[in-house]
Amino acid sequence: MSRERRTTPDDEPDEPAHTTRLVTCADGSLALERDGLWLRGDLTRMLPRLRPSNLRRELLVRAARVRGTRMPTAVDATAGLGEDALLLAASGFAVTLFERDQSIAALLRDSLQRAAQDSRLAEAVGRMQLVEGDAKEGLATLSTPPDVVYLDPMFPAKRKDAATNKKLQLLRSLERPCTEEEAGALLHAALAVGPHKVVIKRPVKGAHLANVRPSHSLMGKLVRYDCIVQ
Repeated sequence: MSRERRTTPDDEPDEPAHTTRLVTCADGSLALERDGLWLRGDLTRMLPRLRPSNLRRELLVRAARVRGTRMPTAVDATAGLGEDALLLAASGFAVTLFERDQSIAALLRDSLQRAAQDSRLAEAVGRMQLVEGDAKEGLATLSTPPDVVYLDPMFPAKRKDAATNKKLQLLRSLERPCTEEEAGALLHAALAVGPHKVVIKRPVKGAHLANVRPSHSLMGKLVRYDCIVQ
């Protein structure tokens, strides 16, 4: 399986178009390749964070926690490569993942299939269901409201790790960060479906999404999680 996509970043109007390819690796897995940089979904790198002692301390897990529910449900409306959704699934949530970009969704589906064959990940991955499409439309089709809707609109990274920034640039070549208007529409779609809680990942000093003040927030060193409880 191979596919090419021509992209020219909006912030580099004078640069020549680059080719982003979805390619099959020698081991049969999928990867994105652009200008010599490779990006491949690999949920096994999350294993240290899934250890029970570490998982309980994850800010996202703490922010999403719903009391009094034996089988909680969550929607990750901006799934990306599925790492945050895996944290939720490992903590007991049944998670529906929405990803609108076809290439990113293909990477995610491939990594989920490989993780399902790994005994260390199979149980958590068994609680994850990928839906390829825009969450704004998908949320409205849910038969029952989820307990939690999680939103992680892409925002500029401030990390000093050049490799990390390059990988983020590769993702942005396919799927740009939400505009303020898009982010507001996504938040209102999440609220409209009637979850117990909406959890929003933001830069630690970033503005509230769509200027909606949360019920409370959990602060980390680089990010915070705003929680809107309904």
